[in-house]
Amino acid sequence: MTDATASLAATDPRARAEAGIRRQRRIALAIPAAILLYLIYIFFAFDLPGLASRLRVDNMVTLVSDTWSYKTHVTRDNRSGDVEVAIEGERQGTYAEGAAPDWVTRDGDVTEIRLAPDHLAVFDGGQVRYDVPGYGLVTAEHDGRDIALDTPDGTVPDFISASGARVDITTHAGRVSLTRNRNEVFRYFAGWELFFFTLSSPYHGHAAGEILFGDRIDPDRSNIVGAWQDFWGNPMWRHADVAWALGETILMAFLGTMGAALVALPLGFAAARNFAPVLAIRFAVRRVFDFARGVDALIWTILLSRAFGPGPLTGTLAILLTDTGTFGKLFSETLENVDTRQIEGVRSTGAKPLQRYRFGVIPQITPVLLSQVLYLLESNTRSATIIGAITGGGIGLLLTQAIITQKDWEEVSYYIVLIVVMVILMDTVSGWLRNKLIRGD
Repeated sequence: MTDATASLAATDPRARAEAGIRRQRRIALAIPAAILLYLIYIFFAFDLPGLASRLRVDNMVTLVSDTWSYKTHVTRDNRSGDVEVAIEGERQGTYAEGAAPDWVTRDGDVTEIRLAPDHLAVFDGGQVRYDVPGYGLVTAEHDGRDIALDTPDGTVPDFISASGARVDITTHAGRVSLTRNRNEVFRYFAGWELFFFTLSSPYHGHAAGEILFGDRIDPDRSNIVGAWQDFWGNPMWRHADVAWALGETILMAFLGTMGAALVALPLGFAAARNFAPVLAIRFAVRRVFDFARGVDALIWTILLSRAFGPGPLTGTLAILLTDTGTFGKLFSETLENVDTRQIEGVRSTGAKPLQRYRFGVIPQITPVLLSQVLYLLESNTRSATIIGAITGGGIGLLLTQAIITQKDWEEVSYYIVLIVVMVILMDTVSGWLRNKLIRGD
């Protein structure tokens, strides 16, 4: 009876349909179950509960705020007793003696720092007092090798971090820090500090209209020339060096992409089935393409830097090697799909093989080749940034240096903005060239 039922199910269309429906239901349930199991595995394998416990929202908020704001340091050297006011602690941003901002006042060994209308921090010798509204007066001073902290209620609130060697008081108005060597107060301001002119420039503090249309500020230079020179040579933001680094990045991407296209085009003929009938040649060339693109550009960068040393040339060669493999595969596949009737038409005129390639093949594949080259040029503009960070060239190097120092995150945001603008411009130019060269618009 069982055999008869099985035989009936095998021949009955309705039974086969029902079996197929049941199979589809099982698959429909199995796929979400497999995805759920995989997500559970990820949850524990990547230690997401531990990641949540290690999350430091305060550090994240500080990092984000540092990308669009800067801080002015008021520092007292506890060994000499000297007090210095400097923007971001930079030498070029140090205020001259007697020229401190109006929210810093000095009277002998007492320095008052007005962080906000109701926030006042005071350096009184080695002692620091901070009157926190709504909480009271917090006092910290050096007691031998340790730092003694005195709070209104005798406890340490969340906005104060204290140990024997360091005390940090952080409020929305600013931050106070005490160590054995120095006491510091940080006041934050929106914007990028001294982006146009440093404190040493005679144009600092003058409005744009005053520089463009006002009286001469520097007797030795006209306002426009002098302002441009001081802006372009700004020692803190290094605009000239940044512009040169952007040019190096674009040059690496351009030379690497175009060089790869020139190398891959003739090799593409050797890898195409309809242009290279010898199997051994096709196999060898295609394996070269596989090897070149199989090794990532970053790996090529590390290998080539040992041979040629750091610099833009190494990044260019890394892009060239990787893109030669990519272009070779794309070009050979494009060549295998050309219309042979156009080639035969050129052949009928008595054209030689090179002439048949020139007039029968190249015009067919040019639109596809240009589209592929322009697309990879856009992509390599971004890749050149990362490659430059390894080879020591381009905007990637400046970005890496700014991240490593962890001092001026507004510089990091500045470089990121420039990189995004550079990619947008490359995309715009690439689209314009594509329309001009391919569509003829």
